[in-house]
Amino acid sequence: MRETGKRREVLEQERSRLLDLKESLTETTEDVERDPTGDPSAGGHVADAGSDMFERSRDLSIVQDIDELLVDIEHAKARLTNGSYGTCEACGRPIDPERLAARPAARFCIEDQQGAEREVHLR
Repeated sequence: MRETGKRREVLEQERSRLLDLKESLTETTEDVERDPTGDPSAGGHVADAGSDMFERSRDLSIVQDIDELLVDIEHAKARLTNGSYGTCEACGRPIDPERLAARPAARFCIEDQQGAEREVHLR
């Protein structure tokens, strides 16, 4: 039971970190929308507008990735509750503790994760 509490605490810390990062990126994106430095009609340079758009697009992409990680964290917390945390969802083998330490919300063992990523890249 104590180990479950530690794991839940690690997941909560990661959730908190991701929410802070998401808030920061969202604020930055909103700042750019309110004050577009590259607006030629406001005396800005077209290249600045392009740079701002690139950064905004990048930040929005990172926010989407963070949202996916937050879903994984909630899923991991549910798995802690039902006792399946730390077990690969694909093959049922235990996930290496080092992998869980590096990525607490991991759903797959490293072999199955690599296989899934190869499959995505081949599409």
